Amino acid sequence: MSQEIIAHLANRIVTEILKQPKKTIAPTDKLISSGLIDSFSLVDLSLMVEDDYGVHIDDTELNADTFDTLEQLASLIEARQ
Repeated sequence: MSQEIIAHLANRIVTEILKQPKKTIAPTDKLISSGLIDSFSLVDLSLMVEDDYGVHIDDTELNADTFDTLEQLASLIEARQ
């Protein structure tokens, strides 16, 4: 299931947040620490995750320690479902 979540997240990020549908994001690419996702987009991503997967993301979790790669994000989602 993790690969499905990663693929879904990658697609949503490039089309709806970055507005670059031809861009690809690997499961281990750094989202926050690389600057790909800024603080404003991070809030959008958090809301998207909550809506799509029915999980709660605490504001204190919106950082590179827990939210920096698609793999980390998928693990967080799976742990909360």
